[in-house]
Amino acid sequence: MTLPPGLTLRPATVADAETIQAQRDAMFTEMGSDVARVRASSAPSLAWLRAALAGGSYSGLLIETGAQVVAGAGVSWQVLPPSPSTITPLRAYIQNVYVAPEGRGQGLARYLMGILLAECRTRGVEQVSLHASDAGRPTYERLGFLPTNEMRLTLEPS
Repeated sequence: MTLPPGLTLRPATVADAETIQAQRDAMFTEMGSDVARVRASSAPSLAWLRAALAGGSYSGLLIETGAQVVAGAGVSWQVLPPSPSTITPLRAYIQNVYVAPEGRGQGLARYLMGILLAECRTRGVEQVSLHASDAGRPTYERLGFLPTNEMRLTLEPS
């Protein structure tokens, strides 16, 4: 797929952290997260994004029209021990896939995912994971993502 006319793709930089965070906040709000929790997590998440972009543990992509970002996606690079499901220690966790309402319906999320998955293959990643919203699930399923047996426990702050 190629981008529709007028849209360009570029890598995210540390200077884009605020834009990525604004997309994260919008994404979580649209998914029904508690607005107070979204607000509370925003500043710490922004600090994490700045450090991860600067250190290379997070790579992001942005699609823009003119100076306006209309879509973005990123991947956190994780080093975990090899296991029977993946011999290589490098894993990828895709996150922050977001398309602004005015950019939806053009295949931009799928386009971004294709580029991120190609980078994963280039780096030798065998296992890619993500959490899907209800709206995003069909796109990820078409790309071959399957539900897993992951479980979660949320601990209360002490």
